Order: sequence, then structure tokens, then C-alpha cells
Amino acid sequence: QVQLVESGGGLVQAGGSLRLSCAASGRTSSLYGMGWFQQAPGKERDFVAAISWAGGTEYYSTSAKGRFTISRDKAKNTVYLQMNSLKAEDTAVYYCAAAGGPVSLWLRHKYGFWGQGTQVTVST
Repeated sequence: QVQLVESGGGLVQAGGSLRLSCAASGRTSSLYGMGWFQQAPGKERDFVAAISWAGGTEYYSTSAKGRFTISRDKAKNTVYLQMNSLKAEDTAVYYCAAAGGPVSLWLRHKYGFWGQGTQVTVST
């Protein structure tokens, strides 16, 4: 089992920045990769960004590319999502997720562990 705790969400004006953090605990030695997903009210949970734990390969959605940066600190078992140039449409609950084994990290159903989510609200 892997436990995930997100932090860093909040209210920010359009054009501003936020950094989300996700701390993993438990069987972190089994991690293959970690990702961030967003879910707006009434919508599905969509892929935002992911990173492979060993090699640090990054993956981004079209919307996130160029504005968001995912990174990880292996010593702290923590993954970060730096979000810049935020837009109103980025408003959502952001979930951290962890996957074990070699999988396609941009696919939601490949993740076995999820955090509780953190709200990001971008005002205009």
C-alpha cells in the first residue's frame, strides 16, 4: 500500500502560480511513477502530468505543457506540480496518484493509489 497526501492548493488570480506537493508513504519502493490529475465539477478526472520515479521522464497533457512542470524528490518521496500562467479553466480538484510496475502513466486507470485531492481555484 502507498498513502498519498497532497498540499498546496488554494485561490489564485489568473496569470498567477501555485505549487502542489504530494508526499508518498508506505511501500514507496514499489513506485514506478506518479501523476497529477484534475477534476472539475461535473467532469471526468483528466490527466495533467506524470513522472517516472526512477528515470524522471515527464509526461504532460496538451493543456499543461509549457505552463506546468512536474518534478520529484526521491529522498523525500514527494512529487511536485509547479503551475504557472494559471487560467480560469484550470480550476479543479487536483489529485495525486501513484502507480507500480511499468505502465502508461498518462492513463488514469493504470494508477492504483490516490490522494484525497486539493482544490485549486483560479479567479478572473
